[in-house]
Amino acid sequence: MITPTDNLDVLSENARILWINPLYTDAYNHAMADSFRRIVRPGTEVDVVSLDGEGPSHVEYNAFEALMLPRLLRTVRWAEDEGYDACVIGCFYDPALRAAREITDRMVVVGPAHSALSIAGSLGERFSILVGRKKWIPEMAENVHRCGASERLASWRVLEMGVDDFQADPALTEKRIMAEAREAVEQDGADVVILGCTAEFGFFRTVQEEIGVPVIDATVAPLKHAEQLVDSVRRFGWTHSKRLGYDGPTVQERQRFFPALEPKHMVSMTPASALTDRSLVRR
Repeated sequence: MITPTDNLDVLSENARILWINPLYTDAYNHAMADSFRRIVRPGTEVDVVSLDGEGPSHVEYNAFEALMLPRLLRTVRWAEDEGYDACVIGCFYDPALRAAREITDRMVVVGPAHSALSIAGSLGERFSILVGRKKWIPEMAENVHRCGASERLASWRVLEMGVDDFQADPALTEKRIMAEAREAVEQDGADVVILGCTAEFGFFRTVQEEIGVPVIDATVAPLKHAEQLVDSVRRFGWTHSKRLGYDGPTVQERQRFFPALEPKHMVSMTPASALTDRSLVRR
């Protein structure tokens, strides 16, 4: 049990966050780490990792999602053992979010969809979500329903792009996001737009300035949410409740079935423009 502190003046503003790309590729790690440096508070440190071994470069399919879950959860366990304050599961499906909260105690765990939907509900009345393919909508719709936000959903807008396409041709991606975001506002009645994939990072500012409503980036939302929750844990003792859905296995069961798995490739966000590849460095 975490208890709130009585002396708020002595609390550290620093936070250590692990961002896990649940993909068997490190193609996005450096670019994301560089992007995160301009998002988080000065005292926040973010390390970006992906999964090691043979596997898919995206989780657009439920079958691919199932392949990576054991490694993802073991990496979450490692993060808590290493002293991270928060962990972000970097996919808009929020894969294994409940499971990750079951096997952690001190560390908070967030997902892009839950974070973005929470923020959207505070910023506007109706939101549209821009997804790459129609295939994604059923699973993402389940997340919208779980968050109690279905009645506020104005529309799904499809970009006709896969995960691997978003950063391949940024100009084309921005053009499609801009067009669909404008349609979401002007035709569907949305007053907030959510970019429904973490690979859509880097476009929200330009689109937001053009269409005139909040455009929520699926990487910015969970990072800021994580910072907020770390503060809430330290100041007020507010963390994931173990009374109902986040009650989890015993410590012995966690160690047996989810032994901590240290990622081999890590990119650390730094305050300087240079990024450090920490694949060979242990803490």
